Amino acid sequence: MPNTSASPHQKLPAIRAYLGGSFDPVHKGHLEVALHVYQRLLPITMQQQRDLQVCLLPNARSPFKMQSTDPAHRLAMLRLAVQETPIQINELELWQTPPVYTIDSVRALRQQYPHDSLIFIMGMDSARSLDKWKEGLRLTDYVNLWVFNREDSDDMSDTDSEHTTSLIKKTASTDDAVVLSSQLPPPLQPYITHTPIDLLTPSTQCTTAYLDTDNTDLKNPVQGRIYIDTRPITAVSSTQIREQLQIVANQTNKMPASERQIASIAPINAIINHTEFNPLAKWLNPAVYHYIIAHQLYSAAQFR
Repeated sequence: MPNTSASPHQKLPAIRAYLGGSFDPVHKGHLEVALHVYQRLLPITMQQQRDLQVCLLPNARSPFKMQSTDPAHRLAMLRLAVQETPIQINELELWQTPPVYTIDSVRALRQQYPHDSLIFIMGMDSARSLDKWKEGLRLTDYVNLWVFNREDSDDMSDTDSEHTTSLIKKTASTDDAVVLSSQLPPPLQPYITHTPIDLLTPSTQCTTAYLDTDNTDLKNPVQGRIYIDTRPITAVSSTQIREQLQIVANQTNKMPASERQIASIAPINAIINHTEFNPLAKWLNPAVYHYIIAHQLYSAAQFR
C-alpha cells in the first residue's frame, strides 16, 4: 500500500499524458499534437512544481487493422522523430499480443501511477464513438481525456487504432466547443470542462485511491474530466503518407537496378531541403524518411 501522507518535502504527483496510435509511420501531425499538449501543460507544472511527461503510446496492432509494420521498425522511427523534443515513448502496448484495447491500457497505467494526473489524448471522431469501444465509457474511471477536433473525411482517416488521433485544420471558436460537446455520448457530457487545469487535480488531494471489489483494478476516486481543444491542427494521416510512399516505391521498383539508388536520392534530398511542393517533406521528419527508404518500408511488396 503506497504511503499517501503528505509532507513539506513530498513531491506532488506527476502529470502524464499519452497519445496512442499505430504511428505507421509517425508524422509531424502526431508530434504537433503531443507538443501542443506539452506546451500547454508546462507552465502549469512549473508553477505547481510537478513533473510532466507527454508520451507517444504505440500499439502492437489495432483491433481495427489486420496488419501493420513490424513494431521494431515503428519504434525505431518514433525514436528518430522525438529526438531533440521533450516527447517520450511508452512501450506499454507495443510488445503485447494483439488486439490490445485502450481500457486495458488505462487500467494498467492507473495501477502503475495511482496518484498521478493521467490524461489520454484522442480525436473527436474517436471520442464520439466511445460507447462502441470495449468498455469505452469507463475510460474516464481511470484517466482524463484531452480531445482534439477532427471532422470525418475519407482522405483524412487514420483509423488504424482505437485511440489514433488524426486531425483536420479548421478555425476554432467557442461555438465549436459547444457543438462538439453535444456530440459526445450522453453519459460523458456531464464531465466536460472548459480548461485543461481541471484535468490536473492529483487524486491524493481528493481522497485515497481505492480498489475495485474484484481487487484487481485501482480506480481514480474522482470521475475523469474531458477537455475539448478546438485549436487548429495540421491535417495529415498515416494512411495518406503510406499511399504516397507506395507510389514512390512502385515507381522506383520499375526502374533498372542501376538507376534505383540514384532515384532514391532525390526524394531524400527533397525531405532534407523541405521542398515546398513535396507532401512528404511537410509530413515526415527527414531522419524518419531516410529510415523508411533504407529499410524499404511501405512498398507494395512489403504486404504481399
